[in-house]
Amino acid sequence: MAAGGRGSGRPAKKKSPTKGTGGNKRRGLEGRGATPPAHMRHWHKDKARTERVEREERTGKTSAARPQTRTRRSEDAPEYIGGRNPVLEALRAGVPASAMYVALRIDNDDRVKEAVRLAAERGIALLEVGREKLDRLTEGGIHQGIALQVPAYEYAHPDDLVSIAQEAGEVPLIVALDSVTDPRNLGAIARSATAFGAHGLLVPSRRSAGVTGGAWKTSAGTLATLTVARASNLTAALREYREAGLFVVGLDGEGSVDLEKANLLDGPLVVVVGSEGKGLSRLVAESCDLVVRIPMHAAAESLNAGVAAGIALYEVARHRRR
Repeated sequence: MAAGGRGSGRPAKKKSPTKGTGGNKRRGLEGRGATPPAHMRHWHKDKARTERVEREERTGKTSAARPQTRTRRSEDAPEYIGGRNPVLEALRAGVPASAMYVALRIDNDDRVKEAVRLAAERGIALLEVGREKLDRLTEGGIHQGIALQVPAYEYAHPDDLVSIAQEAGEVPLIVALDSVTDPRNLGAIARSATAFGAHGLLVPSRRSAGVTGGAWKTSAGTLATLTVARASNLTAALREYREAGLFVVGLDGEGSVDLEKANLLDGPLVVVVGSEGKGLSRLVAESCDLVVRIPMHAAAESLNAGVAAGIALYEVARHRRR
């Protein structure tokens, strides 16, 4: 039984005077100041992730629950196209593929059913895997439960693009990319090049996007029919094209002539597209017979490389129809 107090029959012990709070209550009513930055808040969701990455880098061990840190991809490593529409478009276009990965218990809509049917008809291996593996294969991209494995792209030689035009009995039209590093831009330019009758793309071997999964995805399968060549030195390749009788026209916002007024567009042509913002590099610009610009309102400083290439190729096609 508790000693003393109410109901115990004994008088309760007299309480001693309570001490003051020392201002704690008053300080408790004051504001705590500005919220500290996210990285200083221990409850911030990124802290655990940061600590995990630091621990893995320190120990060399990777958590089995998460995909491993992305490493540099070998040039002969396969690429992966993720997403139901991109995979279906790639299969319809005859993109070379070695395997198709489908998530377990996937919701089979019409696109998935047709993709499975086309893959089976072409003898492409069908593999059921968990979504974690699809996340790793597509490097965190949107895959919607399906991905297509594409072998590493075999690039042509720059001379092959001229040979393709000659064999077709057509005036050569080649699109060269200068410092275009986004694979999605390469894919978009491939679509425009195919739509307007170009005979191939030329990309540098360094500091440039290549034919990756992202390029395949954006090209909507057109890369399966358009030849892409790779040059170890872009300026040297452009010089050789000029010696072979092709005109080299660069596309840059600082060009001296408006695109529609250029008088070389109906001849054998190489259209060089520079990167968004930076435009053509100095050496590449000096290798061009002519540098043209797309006239636009001053409010738009530059165009996306894929959009600019599409406009230029349309203008070339318009000149050639005259």
